[in-house]
Amino acid sequence: MRTDLILKYLGYVFLLNAVFLLISAGVSLYNTEESALPLLFCGIICLVFGVFPMIFVDSREAATHIEGLVIVVSGWLLTCIIGMLPYLMWGGEFTVINAWFESVSGFTTTGSSILTDVEKLPAGILFWRSSTHWIGGVGVIIFVLFVLPRGRKTRHTLVHTEISDLAMTDFQYRAKKVIRILVGVYAGLTILEIVSLKLCGMSMFDAVNHSFATIATGGFSTKNLSIAHFNSLSVEVVIIIFMVVSGLHFGLIFGTIAGKRENLFRSPVVRAFLLVMIIGIVLASLKLYYNGDYGIADSFRYASFQVVSVATTTGFATVDTAAWPAFVQLLLIYFTIQCAMVGSTSGGLKFDRIFIFFKSAAKQLRMVRHPNAVFALKVGHKSISESLERQTMIFIVLYIVILFSTTIILSFMDVDVTTAFSASITTIGNVGPGFGEVSSMGNFSSIPDLGKLFLTLNMLLGRLEIFNIIALIFMRRDV
Repeated sequence: MRTDLILKYLGYVFLLNAVFLLISAGVSLYNTEESALPLLFCGIICLVFGVFPMIFVDSREAATHIEGLVIVVSGWLLTCIIGMLPYLMWGGEFTVINAWFESVSGFTTTGSSILTDVEKLPAGILFWRSSTHWIGGVGVIIFVLFVLPRGRKTRHTLVHTEISDLAMTDFQYRAKKVIRILVGVYAGLTILEIVSLKLCGMSMFDAVNHSFATIATGGFSTKNLSIAHFNSLSVEVVIIIFMVVSGLHFGLIFGTIAGKRENLFRSPVVRAFLLVMIIGIVLASLKLYYNGDYGIADSFRYASFQVVSVATTTGFATVDTAAWPAFVQLLLIYFTIQCAMVGSTSGGLKFDRIFIFFKSAAKQLRMVRHPNAVFALKVGHKSISESLERQTMIFIVLYIVILFSTTIILSFMDVDVTTAFSASITTIGNVGPGFGEVSSMGNFSSIPDLGKLFLTLNMLLGRLEIFNIIALIFMRRDV
């Protein structure tokens, strides 16, 4: 492997973080906060380390697949390390482990937090915290590739490493076009939500922070009570709409806007995803109403927000779901496992894989009845190759194995079973809140430090889709 080429691209990662660190420092300076100094210091350090490879490393060759894998995984890990530095320098609740947890949770758009009092943080740190969501939402490497003027072959390699093969089935464009679509849709949705939330009465600071978290399907809020703090139906409706949109395939969103054949209305996966969410909302609403928790209107209001929040892996909250009936909690756990669509900012298992799983199961049943027949697995009018079908099945198995392994590890550390199981699901799914001690109005501060480390690994596995990290770990030295 060529170290100089890898360092060149990691330099761009430093520069990307430097931009947002310096903006965060500007927010602190505007509010005359002491956090301006650590943010400014970290921003300058990132700027220096970003510029250094650009000046002294002259590598114009294209990256190989293995080098692309190293760049993507190393870029994410490096970004998470950078992200923890302002927290550490600020202090407060941020020990080394807590700062690492908060940083990884931010960049992977998980939204789980160790903070017991978010509102104690200065505006600059809050903005940086939300920025980690926005940077990680569309992907660290995608942002880097967006500003690169050349390197067509390297761009192709990194895009296909960063974005799963399943997601690429709805991107019928070259790598450069895919990047522009992702960033364009991402930025456009963010601006649109900021304006919408501002019109609903939010301050500009809160509107920007919550839009960063929504479009990234992250969940970090500037308030201890999350969205419940605002107690505004209009705010909740706006956020629900943008959570749903952000959970859809960005290529299909672009296709819908551009009038392409491949669009949201023609996708059977989109229809199934929305239908399953609607069914979940109806069932949760009916149970909450008949259980006497709320009236019919409030039951629908709270159920709609929480089901969409969990199903899209955003993780915002308007109520403490830990007090809800067991049936509704089980529904939410299902959506935590399901997650949203590939090609979105969602992490975790992804609905498309569940869709393919049931399609594959139906195909196997047909093969049992007709052993000599040849059946093709189709999603809409597209055929899914046997290799992609097999990859999907292996991914689901690995996902479940990792989920239960983490649960066992946390239980061994004397974390209660509900919290251990819920924390494992919500971190690998990049959802954020769970049940037990990590409920929608709780936090992860009570988890042992070693447990937090395992959960951050879960977050990275969920965001990078397992295969990239495992492939890098077991990569031969001579490759």
